[in-house]
Amino acid sequence: MATETLIIRADASITMGTGHVMRCLALAQAWQDSGGMAVFAMAESTESIDRRLRAEGVGTVRLRASANSFEDAQQTAQLARDYGAMWVIVDGYQFDSAYQFNLKSTALKLLLVDDTGRCEKYFADIVLNQNVDASEAMDRNLTGDARLLLGSRYALMRRELWGWCDRRREIASVGSKVLIAMGGSDAENITLRIIDALQSLSGLEVMVVVGGSNPHWESLRQAALRFSGELELRRDVPDMPQLMTWADVAISAAGGTCYELALLQVPMLVIAVAENQQPTRRALAQHGAAIDLGSSEILDADCLAKSLQEVIRDFELRQSLAENARRRVDGRGAQRVVEALALEGRAKREWEVSPAQVSAK
Repeated sequence: MATETLIIRADASITMGTGHVMRCLALAQAWQDSGGMAVFAMAESTESIDRRLRAEGVGTVRLRASANSFEDAQQTAQLARDYGAMWVIVDGYQFDSAYQFNLKSTALKLLLVDDTGRCEKYFADIVLNQNVDASEAMDRNLTGDARLLLGSRYALMRRELWGWCDRRREIASVGSKVLIAMGGSDAENITLRIIDALQSLSGLEVMVVVGGSNPHWESLRQAALRFSGELELRRDVPDMPQLMTWADVAISAAGGTCYELALLQVPMLVIAVAENQQPTRRALAQHGAAIDLGSSEILDADCLAKSLQEVIRDFELRQSLAENARRRVDGRGAQRVVEALALEGRAKREWEVSPAQVSAK
């Protein structure tokens, strides 16, 4: 296992965002720490993502095929053969049952990251759903000896967050520092609507973080200039944990960032900016781990401002939100997934040699 290469099939774009690649990067880092190499196979990417992967010492190969096509599966399989890889990780809502079948037919081991339960059939060896609302109902669509890794104990945290696995933060008695983080691309520019909604509040220190793939930098820069209070705008931040620990409260998209905030015990208000984020925002609220602001399509500025003001003023509420969120995420998810890959790989190798062992007897 220590010398093997992991092939990761994931894409990034302004439209689909960068979350699939960024959570797979966490898995790549854990794999690297176990002694292996990781290579991303990508049909689409952004300049920001390409820079980040290079900085992490992760290889990238651009596929010459449409995502989820038969040609995509064939090129990915060939890449795995070229590197002598046993495992392929696939993460993206575009990848369906047929794509899995095509990859599995090449005798590769396959882990599918799926947080929606969308597939009619799962041909993967392992299906990973890292969300807090993950359900065993996905089991009915499994084929063969496939197994499930379910729940936020498998949430994929990147290396810069691992130092928080055993740490606890102290919740400020008075809150004033607000972090806004709406994902790597924020195609609909929800960040701008949030900034405008906070104009009515006073006494806040606002930090707005946008990803390197965000296409709305100029409109956000103008909004920051006209903001009546204290607001700082940052782009493509290399050290998000530092800003998360700075914040007393965060307003976040209900995606992967939520789990990072949970690990760092940052009280949060969450917004679903895509349909696949709806279950997460509801589940976090049900567990008392976040304040649910609903969907971005119906985001109400007055409701947002009122909810934020309530959280800022209520120390006990912020403490409860932070504690409940931390119970859901311990930061060791990527390592658990690597252990599952190693266990499954050993089982395959043992099975492969067993006929010879029987003959020897």
